[in-house]
Amino acid sequence: MRNPVIALVHTLKMKSIQFIITASFTLVTVAVMLFVGVMLYSKFSETAEQNAFLHTQQIIDQVSFNLKSYLDGMTDIFELAAEKIRRSENVPDDKLTEQLGTILETREDLVSVAVFSREGELIAGFPQTAMRKNTRLREQSWFQAALNNPNHISFSLPHIQNLFQGEYKWVVSMSRGISVAQNGEREDAILLVDVNFKTIDDLCQRVGLGKKGYVYIIDLAGNIVYHPQQQLIYVGLKNENRAIALKNSYGSYVDESGGERRLVTIKTLEDIGWKIVGVSYMDEIATTKKEISGFIFWLLFFVIAVVLFVLTYISAAISRPIRNLERSMEQVEKGDFTVNLAVQGSHEVEQLSRRFNHMVIRIRQLMDQIIREQEAKRKSELEVLQAQINPHFLYNTLNSVVRMVGNGKNEDVITTITALSKLFRISLSKGKNIITVQEELEHVRNYLVIQKMRYKNKFTYEITAQEEVLPCKTLKLLLQPIVENAIYHGIEPMAQQGKITVTAEMADGSVLFRVRDNGLGIPPHVLEQIGSGQIKSKDGSGVGIKNVHERIRLFFGEAYGLSIESDEETGTTVTIRIPMMTEET
Repeated sequence: MRNPVIALVHTLKMKSIQFIITASFTLVTVAVMLFVGVMLYSKFSETAEQNAFLHTQQIIDQVSFNLKSYLDGMTDIFELAAEKIRRSENVPDDKLTEQLGTILETREDLVSVAVFSREGELIAGFPQTAMRKNTRLREQSWFQAALNNPNHISFSLPHIQNLFQGEYKWVVSMSRGISVAQNGEREDAILLVDVNFKTIDDLCQRVGLGKKGYVYIIDLAGNIVYHPQQQLIYVGLKNENRAIALKNSYGSYVDESGGERRLVTIKTLEDIGWKIVGVSYMDEIATTKKEISGFIFWLLFFVIAVVLFVLTYISAAISRPIRNLERSMEQVEKGDFTVNLAVQGSHEVEQLSRRFNHMVIRIRQLMDQIIREQEAKRKSELEVLQAQINPHFLYNTLNSVVRMVGNGKNEDVITTITALSKLFRISLSKGKNIITVQEELEHVRNYLVIQKMRYKNKFTYEITAQEEVLPCKTLKLLLQPIVENAIYHGIEPMAQQGKITVTAEMADGSVLFRVRDNGLGIPPHVLEQIGSGQIKSKDGSGVGIKNVHERIRLFFGEAYGLSIESDEETGTTVTIRIPMMTEET
């Protein structure tokens, strides 16, 4: 029976794993969601504030455009009236009165048109009504502006039209100096056009900046031209901070002077000298921010609650098989590659367990294979290096060259040294292991030339190859060890002259090399020992037939290698099979 204490410890560990998984994922999720929430709130708040600023600026620009268009239209009418008066041969006359009447009838917002002398006497006017007494005309702002700046159209502050008897309307007066003809002479006068202020008032009344925001107009001196609560300002119940508007000509600014944070947006009509000021309240923008923050808070709360529930369920499902996987990994870490993990749990964990088992098996196989291959490769590389530079072979060859020189055989000396240089050039091959079949045959040809000189024509040789096999690729130094063994063990002990034949051909998608000699042959028991690597030639290259066979299989696989056929007193044939390889493949 299982120890209750161990079972309790195991259960606590499983619960701990489950808690850690749930807590970890929850903390990460909460952190990420909080970060995203803060970033979203910051971005949305910034965007809401920028949109409020931009929206207010766009409204003020539109009001400015509409008001300027309207006043430009009034200016055109003023210029039209002035042109009619200048062209009149005598002011007043019936024709001029008719023309001024026509101009006033075309626009309902025109109240009156009048021409006054610089002394304040009425020269001409429409409508033709009597003037009120005690108007103090010369003291009025529009009259003084025309006297002081006669070449510029002046706009007055809104006021009651009190010059003519009849209906007294709220107007804005336009005035400028003008030259008129009277009794054949030109005299300086002042042209007055009164415009009904109701149109301007209606234009501004329709503008709303949020629930509490509004638009008002001042002149360059700070006087109120229009305000939606103008009566309250006149009686002192409301005060408007005009310092920011007087200081700046354009832009948006935050005003905190009245105890409330307000956004003040300013636009100046340069030609007229009026400033349009928009006032919107920052608490309305803050309300939008609160709505955004509330939405993001409840969204985060809902997402975190759902994630917590899902993670609790998932962690409970995966913690147990993960713990089993952890224990198996600990065993592998200690070097035990016989582990076989039970496949269970969710689909993902099952796949992970299967992959883990396959991985352990594959690691075990690869470790065994690497050990074998590294041993074989190190041995092969060492022996190939010995074959490339064989001091014994070089010593014997140079001794033969010295003897030839002593005997005056210069032709043989040249042939031997030339063959030796070509032999070593191909043997080194700039460090490459792969050469062409043609180069491999050339290498063994030079080797046979040198050996034939040394053994004083003890043997003859013949090398043949199919044309299509010459460009194929092969490992270098495959043939020299075989030919070397044929000379030392097959030809040298013979009393008569021997013969070595080397061929290369294609067969069934492979390249076949054959080295034949008519030497003494190999006894069956010796042939078996050579195949197992138990015999190594003392006078040969040191590579050995077995080593050539292992090199081929190491590079090309188990399907390729070397085979030997031999009969005593008849000779030996060694066949080498490698895959057909071209420059492209």
